[in-house]
Parts: sequence; structure tokens; C-alpha cells
Amino acid sequence: MANIYRPFPGDITRVHGIRVGQAQNAQAMTGVTVVLPQAEGAVGGVSVRGAAPGTRETDLLRPGNLVERAHAVVLSGGSAYGLAAADGVMRYLEQMGVGLEMAGARVPIVPAAVLFDLGVGDSAVRPDASMGISACMSAAKGMAQGAVGAGCGATVGKLVVGAHPQQGGVGSASITLPEGVTVGAVVAVNAVGDVYHPVTGECIACASLEDGTRVRAEGLLCGQSPAPQQLRIPAPGSNTTIGVVAVDCALTKEQANRLADVAHDGLARAIRPVHTQMDGDTMFALATGRVGSDVNFVKLCAAAAEVTARAIANAILFSLDA
Repeated sequence: MANIYRPFPGDITRVHGIRVGQAQNAQAMTGVTVVLPQAEGAVGGVSVRGAAPGTRETDLLRPGNLVERAHAVVLSGGSAYGLAAADGVMRYLEQMGVGLEMAGARVPIVPAAVLFDLGVGDSAVRPDASMGISACMSAAKGMAQGAVGAGCGATVGKLVVGAHPQQGGVGSASITLPEGVTVGAVVAVNAVGDVYHPVTGECIACASLEDGTRVRAEGLLCGQSPAPQQLRIPAPGSNTTIGVVAVDCALTKEQANRLADVAHDGLARAIRPVHTQMDGDTMFALATGRVGSDVNFVKLCAAAAEVTARAIANAILFSLDA
């Protein structure tokens, strides 16, 4: 498919206090994307909507639990093996003196989520602690998008029998509100469903047949397609869209969790179907607190959903341009 769209502007590192680091093994087609707030961490939240998640430290971020701040969020390929990348991020942050001080030790809080990319590239190579450290060492303002980091081996459009999935990837976008608050998102898109442009509604990523014919799963799911192709059900957990939405205003932990919830609205705008029993769709939220807490929260939530949808589209658009 020819790319007729320009990517949406900005990325999550335009949020004050947020940097992103990425590392990948391009040959093995797997990698890691790490979102790093300032040293004191950011108020965190999480929302898991997919039925087959692979996660770490998500319960800690839920309202009512003790710890409020996260010192990094890890998005990784490698399925459950990829959770090991968070060990390296913890080790790096500890060496930097970052983390909760507990009994004379520093304990960084590093939630993580993984996607399944073992079916592409080399399944024996998975993100590990050393790759997590490499991602941290590359952290900066600005970030690459497309088939990089956690999206290196990501694919989308996996419901049509006999068809080939399309390349997914990592995408990011940001919006600065009139109040001066910046809202950004980064998403690793490895969905079982197809991806749609959030403005035009056009399908920009789906399965294709050997002759190049593109086949949207939505038509088959809704009984609207005359095509003879059949639907298949991929193995549970073999997909997943994971990401982070960040703001540079102050939020409570409860508000951060709500922000993560509404970020899934952005997934629903851009991915069809979404939140299936084969996906582990998970969104984190971080609030760095540069601006006070008197920002209109409804407006903030609307922006979070919008930048998430834009980030998903950017993952595809940058992969098409590669």
C-alpha cells in the first residue's frame, strides 16, 4: 500500500520530563522501548483491557496500593521472556541512584508489558537485561518510529486464513493544549486486528494475499465481505498493543489510572477488532507534574485518546516509509 498520509506531529518526549530509549536486534526482529521520566519518577496508572496480557508491576500502580510513582515503563518484544528487559532497566536506574530508598537500598519501580513477536525473526533471541540497559543508555529527547524498539518484530492483521500480516511498529505523537500542558503517547502496535487512520477512517494496515490483494478482517467479521477467505483465531497472547500516555501536569494516582483507561479509546478508534481474547492490550499513564493540577481533566482525557490513536497510525505510517 502506498503511503499517502503524513505522520502526525510530535512524540511523547515533548512531554516535560520524559525521555525514550530504544534497542533492538534487527536480525532477530525483537526489541525494547523504555519510557523514562525524571529521576523522582512520575505518578503512574495502568489499564489492562486485552485478555492475554504479559505484564509486571501492574498491580502496584492500581488505586489504593502503596506506591504512587514509577521510575520507568518498559515495552518489550519477546513475549513473557521479554519481561527480563525490566531487570536491566532496574539495574541501570539503581546505578544512577534512582528508586525508592528502602533499608539503605534503592529500589526502582519499573512496570512492564510485553508483546508476542516470537513468530518472526529468530524466536531464540529475546530482549533481556542487557538490551534493557542498552535502551536506557540511548534515552533522549526525540525518538525513532516504525520497526524499531519493541515494535521491531510487530505485525498487524492476523485474522484472515492464507493471508500475510502487515508490518506493525512503534509510533508516537503529542498535543500541546492551550493551557500549556503537553499530552503524548508511545505505542507498540502488534494487533490481531487491522489499523485505521483516525481522521479518514481508511484502513492503512491489514492482511494481504499472495497477489497483493488486501483483505480487511472487519468485512469478514461483520459478514459484509463476499471474499472466500475465512477467519482464523490466532493463539492467545500471540498479539498485543502496548503503550504509555504521558502528561506534564500533576495528577493523582486515581486520575492517572483513569487516563490509562481512556487511552484505550484511542486503541478502539484505530484498531479493529481490539481488546480480543488473543490480545494483551495494556496502556500505562505517567504524570510528571510540571503544571499544577487545575487542568480540565475531561479535556486531558480527550487528548490522551486522540494522541494514542495518532501514535498507532504513526507506527504504521513510519513502517510504510521505511
